[in-house]
Amino acid sequence: MLENDEIFIPNEVIAEIVYVLQKVYTVKNDEISNILLNLLQYENLNVYNIEVVKEAFVLFSNRKIDFVDTLLYAYHKVNGYEVCTFDKKLNKLFEK
Repeated sequence: MLENDEIFIPNEVIAEIVYVLQKVYTVKNDEISNILLNLLQYENLNVYNIEVVKEAFVLFSNRKIDFVDTLLYAYHKVNGYEVCTFDKKLNKLFEK
């Protein structure tokens, strides 16, 4: 299927994949990032706003932070979206 069909993977599904790899299979953040960034190289695989997803994986591979939070940060960094959160760790990233 991955080699023959056009596939769309919503960012919510990517977040769920990350969660399962991290929490169920105890795969490290940098490994998850590398594996999924390689997967996203397939030309027939589409995600919403690939630049945001790539930026999120860069941050995810380097920090102890939830993937959903890295997506929020990436939406801010790549698209300039304002993100409001009570998460102190995430707010510190926005201050940099």
